Amino acid sequence: MSGKNNNRLGRIDEELKKEISNIINYELNNPKITGLISITRVKITPDLKYAKVYVSILNSKNLKDTFANIKKSSGYIRTEIANRINLRITPELVFVLDDSMEYGAKIDKILKDIIPEKGSSEDDIR
Repeated sequence: MSGKNNNRLGRIDEELKKEISNIINYELNNPKITGLISITRVKITPDLKYAKVYVSILNSKNLKDTFANIKKSSGYIRTEIANRINLRITPELVFVLDDSMEYGAKIDKILKDIIPEKGSSEDDIR
């Protein structure tokens, strides 16, 4: 039975991820939220009371300000979730900054700076 419950929680996680992403990217009209915002993962507690929402923010004018304003919008986002997803309890949203994409971009840049570019012969092969 616990496997069945895990499947259900996984489906809820995915549905929350999709809806929260849509709300943040298309419905929040807050000029202080800037950049490319991705919901990388959502993990709901088994009692459905809390959902940890992992947020990745790239190319923001002010990362801290953007993240703070997303957190401030959690009440609105939660209300919208309640209207869209039929759950007995609408979970409280706990936003967590996921900087793994930003970290990966930094590593890519460092590698490009360290490894010298090969001559144009490589371009000719493609």
